[in-house]
Amino acid sequence: MTDCRYPRRDFLRIAVGSAALTLVAPRLALAEAATQRRFVFVIQRGAADGLETLLPYADPGYARLRGALALDPATASHLDGSFALHPALAETAKLYAAKEALFVHAVASPYRDRSHFDGQNVLETGGAAPYQLKDGWLNRLVGLLPRASKEAIAFSPTVPVALRGPAEVASYAPSALPQASDDLMLRVAQLYQHDAQLHALWTSAMDTRDFAMGGEGGGMAGPARPRQDGASIGKVAAGFLARADGPRIAMIETGGWDTHSAQNARLAAQLRNLDAMVAALRDGMGGAWSDTVVLVATEFGRTAAANGTSGTDHGTGCVAMLLGGAVQGGRVLADWPGLDSGNLYENRDLKPTTSVDALIAGAAGECFGIDPRRLTRSLFPQTAPLPGGAKGAALPRLLRA
Repeated sequence: MTDCRYPRRDFLRIAVGSAALTLVAPRLALAEAATQRRFVFVIQRGAADGLETLLPYADPGYARLRGALALDPATASHLDGSFALHPALAETAKLYAAKEALFVHAVASPYRDRSHFDGQNVLETGGAAPYQLKDGWLNRLVGLLPRASKEAIAFSPTVPVALRGPAEVASYAPSALPQASDDLMLRVAQLYQHDAQLHALWTSAMDTRDFAMGGEGGGMAGPARPRQDGASIGKVAAGFLARADGPRIAMIETGGWDTHSAQNARLAAQLRNLDAMVAALRDGMGGAWSDTVVLVATEFGRTAAANGTSGTDHGTGCVAMLLGGAVQGGRVLADWPGLDSGNLYENRDLKPTTSVDALIAGAAGECFGIDPRRLTRSLFPQTAPLPGGAKGAALPRLLRA
């Protein structure tokens, strides 16, 4: 006979999961934060294609290299005389028109190979090479803020590498398990009411669940379990971030950006989902949107030329986005290297001319009033500051004063 009994801690984990919650201790502190600014990092796992996200339609190399994969510039949102935004990013285009979106093209981390796992590790740890640093740059940023501003959360089943480290953070994600009944939730609460450690964890889980579901801390049935599409995740994240006593730093994971085949349809769907998530953040945060910075970045870009399966392969240079009411937007920043064969990195990729580390340090530094040069040393200890020149183009002011 199989023993179906669960250890108490395992049962707690299962019950919490069935309540549509994945929570990593410690409890999300709900105290008045010392800053009104919010900083959200959205990672695009899988290497998003920057040449289609923000197409360089004025560069003749774009149509030549992409062939049938190239988008018709007439269908895209022209931002200036050189670049146009993918038509699936309709709400993002509205942010650009409102001067709340800024794009940085030909950007990359220090990583120059083409492994997803290694590239994501470099992007998230802020190291110069894979697995040299054990904690993430976003966790190090949390540690630099005043204690009252240290609330941070990952909207992910587990804490991503970028948020791992000594600073305490929380994690929330909708569960795929069925909604738990009121009776089960009450019984679990009673079971742990005299256990100091487990009662505190359970209370924390329920507080965060009610926070995410918009409840008042009472009925356990609540509304329907939140979905995991972009718009729903954006709405849930906005519910946390909009509150005066909510987190000031957050991370959202997105996946599915690896488009080796049938890229046009797949990338359009990915970008629509991202666009819906950003719109849900904007709409759900209300007045707090004016104090928000959303940084969207990927581990590396894709090849300049199309492959034989109507897709693209792993590349180097890409595009990063800064979105939000705090962004000094309506601009495309690009020290554009060109797409002629002699200008491509290793004769195949968009050559990176701007450091994503410098972009992160600049945006986060301006967001929280920390000197970007100091922040570069703290967040990216293996990378020298980039005032310009061979290691990357200098960046102007990114956020509103």
